[in-house]
Amino acid sequence: MGRFLSAGENILLTLWVGGLWITGYLVVPALFASLDNRMLAGDLAGSVFSLMSWVGLACGGLLIAGVLLHERSQSFTTWRLWVLAAMLSIVAIGLFVLQPQMQALKAQGIASGSVQAIAFGRLHGISSTLFLVNSILGLLLVGVGMRASR
Repeated sequence: MGRFLSAGENILLTLWVGGLWITGYLVVPALFASLDNRMLAGDLAGSVFSLMSWVGLACGGLLIAGVLLHERSQSFTTWRLWVLAAMLSIVAIGLFVLQPQMQALKAQGIASGSVQAIAFGRLHGISSTLFLVNSILGLLLVGVGMRASR
């Protein structure tokens, strides 16, 4: 079957998945730990997550195109394609559905215990869960890719 990922695919996957892990598990916690203003930390975290989502859309789209070109007729039976498609879908849901809803709630003002706060918390929980799923799926792709290319 040859190498699991070409060098270009390895670079794209590393940028995307590495960016996910650095953003979600180092940068954002550091923002909340370092800044006294939680609203500012949240705004900065939202900006970083948004930028990382655009990176994910670009890298994911290119990776899917690579699988389709490399695997051709067998691409739809390749598990990598389905994992990448799931990851790309999660990014799109976060960027185009969840983030705008969360921003709209923040624009209304979020008072502790309010309806907006409850809705924001729910959306944040969904977003966090999807981010974790993406992080794990990405790690799976990196691990299998690295093992197969040795």
